[in-house]
Order: sequence, then structure tokens, then C-alpha cells
Amino acid sequence: MAVNNTCFIPFNDSIADHRLPESFTFPFYYQPHPICLQAAEQLQQELLNPNPWQHNFGLDSKNDRGMVIGKMFGVLVVNNAQGQLGFLAAFSGKLADQNILPPFVPPVFDMLTQDSFFSAENKQINHINQQLNQHQADPLLATLTAQFAEQQQQASTELEQLRKVIVASRIQRKIEREQADTALLQAHISTNEHKTLSIELSRQSVQQKHQLNALKQQWQAQIEVTQSQLGTLQQQIKQLKNQRKQLSNSLQKKLFSQYQFLNTLGEARDLNTIFNDAPNHLPPAGAGECAAPKLLQYAFSHQLTPIAMAEFWWGSSPKSEIKQHQNYYPACHGKCRPILTHMLAGMQVDDDPLLVNPGKDSQIDIIYQDEALVIINKPAELLSVPGKNITDSVFSRMQQLFPDATGPLIVHRLDMSTSGLMVIALTKEANKALQQQFIQRSITKRYIALIEGSPDNNQGDISLPLRVDLDDRPKQLVCYEHGKHAETFWQVYQRQGLRTLVYLYPKTGRTHQLRMHCAHHDGLHMPIVGDDLYGVATNRLHLHAQYLALTHPITGEARVFEVKADFE
Repeated sequence: MAVNNTCFIPFNDSIADHRLPESFTFPFYYQPHPICLQAAEQLQQELLNPNPWQHNFGLDSKNDRGMVIGKMFGVLVVNNAQGQLGFLAAFSGKLADQNILPPFVPPVFDMLTQDSFFSAENKQINHINQQLNQHQADPLLATLTAQFAEQQQQASTELEQLRKVIVASRIQRKIEREQADTALLQAHISTNEHKTLSIELSRQSVQQKHQLNALKQQWQAQIEVTQSQLGTLQQQIKQLKNQRKQLSNSLQKKLFSQYQFLNTLGEARDLNTIFNDAPNHLPPAGAGECAAPKLLQYAFSHQLTPIAMAEFWWGSSPKSEIKQHQNYYPACHGKCRPILTHMLAGMQVDDDPLLVNPGKDSQIDIIYQDEALVIINKPAELLSVPGKNITDSVFSRMQQLFPDATGPLIVHRLDMSTSGLMVIALTKEANKALQQQFIQRSITKRYIALIEGSPDNNQGDISLPLRVDLDDRPKQLVCYEHGKHAETFWQVYQRQGLRTLVYLYPKTGRTHQLRMHCAHHDGLHMPIVGDDLYGVATNRLHLHAQYLALTHPITGEARVFEVKADFE
């Protein structure tokens, strides 16, 4: 691949047929411009397919060197000072365990070569880690910890046993006192005998209290000795941890200050200031190492004019995420949005399509209506409830249509991109009864989806726990540690060559559950057609809530509703 010493890559083939965009790519939601597609294809054919670094992308079964790591790549079409169109290329993070690999643009800051402070201070942290490991592996620490726990348990057991003895003795003494009082009244014993017995019973009570206090003090003395010895060791560990935390925070802040990002206005800001308004004021791990900010930083630093940008995934998908080989993806929100918002200041950028209401001209069909509920067919791309930027929704339209409704209207939701049956409650009583049916899962829901591919089996269960991707909302991740249980039963309805219509029965109702379960490699591994988050965008997401069976909240009658999808 022909390159010059500025990482500027000329196009090999003619680009005369491409009409250049009038504004720069909105990086968080876009369709790649044809000139970016040409740049990406050239990069893939001449560098990624030959794979000279032998990086294990997971595409070649013969390459078993190292861990399988798919990688996000980016291309930025630019105009150089001579008026020549070409492109820059970058990868996110490291490639083949290296930060710098021509012809890719270098990192914004290379902590391993550009400054010595990282290595020196990191050695200090590593030294503390070694000390910590030694202290935590000390056999005396384990012995004292076990001894402390054992003493506490034994003390608790012996004290509880003694308390039970004392309680039983107290009951017995009470009985003896009552019998003595009766005997005195009946003149069976003398006053002196009654007094002597009373004194003896009181002495027994005092003696047992002293016995209990003595046992407490005995165990307390033993435990305090062990606790003191254990505390000395724990304090040493705590001090080392505090020292490590201070050094790490200092090093992290110093590192963040080295990541300086420019924009066309000539303004430079580091990660500390860029993320100052973030919830915890700290950049997430890996911030600034993604392809998009690398590309723009290099362009601004070398007087190259950005024209259009695109990022694509190369390799196997990560275990928790869904990334399709060679698919194009927007920049992430958690790491990149604050950085790119600063870097794109002063540039003419495409409008944010997420601020436009794609469902504004769509109509809601009412399938059934009575005094308690309404069944509607929600069109695709209409929100179920008002969003952050768009208020038009099923809820707002139902409010206008049923101004006298006493219920909260929305009983359940469908994703914006999903069409199909929704239940609307017009009264509080109906809402409460329907909510209970959803909670108890006595309502039967069936979706139909068109998926990319043809499953080997005709039906099956998918159980993959899901949680939100904190760095890239609203995307979901498969997470066995923190994810919520999500289960779906699927069934082939009709095979259509390379695509298949399937019925989907969600047993739980997690965000993007059906989309994730279809697309993830541990699910069907076949994304729903038109899925712009986990597959490839088309005219619409081919997912439709087709069938709904419920018990009428007022009459108790079993009702079934069904509406075909426009893609069946």
C-alpha cells in the first residue's frame, strides 16, 4: 500500500464518481459514505486480509497465536494541503500488542515511548503490588484471621449456652420462690427458713451473673490479643492500598492530561477537562484510544481537512458484545461522545438523526376498544413513551385520543423500532389487573421476526443474561456476573432461502432481549433483518409483536388478538 511519511494514504482507484458530502459525518449514527466504503475496502484488501502482523482476529482457524481479539478500525477521508483526496486509517487500542504500526495513525499519546514518567511511576505501583501480595500471602495473616473467626464463634457459642443455663435457673428459682411463699402462708416453713431460702436463691442469681461476666471478660481478653495482632497486619495492608490508590490516581490524572485533543478552532483540551462534566468526573478506561479521535487528532495536527469518516469491525465478535465482521458501527457514547463533541466543534456536521421523529407521519391502528382497554397496532419507529428529545409517542397520542382516561394508559412497552400489538389501559382498575397478568406472565406474547440465516433446528430455548453497555447505551451486553435473567423460546415459521421467519416467545421482558438473543453467537447468531444496533440497518427492523392473549381485566373473559406484520 502506497503511503507517505504523514500516514496519508492515496486512493488506488478513481474516486471521480463520488460526490463529496457537504458536511462531515455525524459519528454516532450514520450510513457510511461511498467514498468511505472505498477507503475501507482498500484498507481491508491490501492490509487486513494479508494480516502481516499475524494478529489473531479469529478469522483463520490455522492462526492460533495468542488470544482471539477482533478489532475496530476507522477510515477518515481527508484533503491534504495540495488538494489531494486520500484517507487515514486507525485501529482502536492496540494491534498485535503494539501502539504504532504504519500506515495507521499513531495514538494521541503513547505512554510507553513518549514520556518516561509512566514507566517510572508504574514501577512504584508494581512494587507496592508485590508488597501487598507478600503481606496478603503471609501464613500468619491466614492463621490469625481463622483464629479470630473461630474465637468469636466459640465465644458466641459458650456465652449462648451459659445464658440458656441462667434462664433455666431463673425459671427454677422463680418456681422455688413461689413454692416457699405458699409454704410460708400455710405455715409449713418458718419465717427464718423462708428468709434463708430467699437469700440462697439471690446468691445463686448473683453468682451466675458473675459467671457470665467472667466468661465474657475471658473471651474478650483472648479475642483482643488476636485482634490486635491481626489489626497490625491489616493496617499494613490498608496503608499499602491507600498508597497505591494515591499513586494510581496521580498517575491516571497525569496520563489523562497528556491526551490533548484539538478541533478546527485550534482549541486543545485534555481528558481531565473534557470529562469534567461526566457523572464521576473521570474518563472511562480506554478513553482516547478509539479509532475516531485518533483519526481526527492526526488530521488536525497535520493540516488535513476531514471529509467523511466510518468505522468497521474486523474479526470475531467479543463474547459479551455483538460485532459482525466487516459491519460498520457508530462511535461509542461513553468513551467517544464527550471527546468527539469537542473535536467536532466549529465543523459543519450532519444533523443528528436521533433528534428527528421518524414516526411523526405514522398512524396508530386501533384493533379493539371498550370502556376498560384498547388494543393498538403500534407502527415501527414510534416511541412507546416520550423520550429525551422526542415527545411524540403512543402515550402522548393516547392521551389526546382518550382525555378522560383515569388509568396511566401504558401497561407495557415495545422498542421504538418494533411494531405490533400493545395494550392500553383506560382505567386504574384495568391497569392494575393487566399489570398483574404481565407480572405473573399469564399473558401470552408472540413476536415474528425475519432473521439473517437459516437455523439448523426448528425450535429451541435461548437463555442469555443481559445488562446495559455502560459505555455505549442503549446497547446491551451478555453478562453472567451482573446481567438479568433473559429467556426466549423460538420456533421456525417459514424458511425463505437465506432468511427465515421465526416466532419468538419472550419468557422475560428485558431491553433488546429478542434482538440480542437472535444476534448473539450464543443465541441464534442470526441478527434480525434491519437491526441497526446488532446487525445491518435496512428500511425497518423486521420485528413485530404479532399475537397477544390475555384475560379481560373487567369481564374475566379470555381474549386473543393477532395482527400480521408488513414483512410476512
